[in-house]
Amino acid sequence: MSQTSPLATWQALCLDASDQPRLAGFWAAALHRRPDPHDPTHLLGEEEGEQVWVDAVPEARTAKNRVHLDVEVGDLDGLLILGATVLREPDGEISWYVMADPEGGEFCAFLRPERGSLPGRLYEVVVDCADPYAQSAWWGELLGLVPEREPKEHFAALESDGRLPFDYLCFVPVPEPKTVKNRIHWDIEVPDIALLTERGATVLRPRGGDIGWHVMADPEGNEFCAFTA
Repeated sequence: MSQTSPLATWQALCLDASDQPRLAGFWAAALHRRPDPHDPTHLLGEEEGEQVWVDAVPEARTAKNRVHLDVEVGDLDGLLILGATVLREPDGEISWYVMADPEGGEFCAFLRPERGSLPGRLYEVVVDCADPYAQSAWWGELLGLVPEREPKEHFAALESDGRLPFDYLCFVPVPEPKTVKNRIHWDIEVPDIALLTERGATVLRPRGGDIGWHVMADPEGNEFCAFTA
């Protein structure tokens, strides 16, 4: 299956934080991003789509992250020094470490012997779902991505093919429903909001006032932000 023309393009990854400077410093090292000299909580990569915004929010984390990041590192030492903790070690079911960042947000660490301890590399973004295949198809059409080719190592994954600043966008089934606002989301750019709403997205907050974008939800209620020209 070949790529199709995207309806929208990836713009940025966004992380909610209670301690904005500390979480920005952690993820700068974990994702190999550099702080913007004018705003150290805005993390920059080599390309515009690699940027990460770490946003201060008043609400504390109260539930497991429904969106989490997978990172590649040479070992765990650097992450642990920065304040990460190990929640689960590799075992008969998984080959990676389940970790928590300094604010308790879950992420997974994959050890790659060829890498140094830090900086790490963003490998994939993983989304908990009720219907992962429907979610994968929805986001695949929107971003012009195709399902993972052989060999299949994920549940319902989309291959980046250079359109995302990481390798895979993965959707996995979980039994629990979404109950709170996601603390990780992404921004996209789209020519017209109607391209989203006619496909089942919901406008949570329209552009205007103090925001220059639309706050949206995908068909399972996951928040994202849409920018239009």
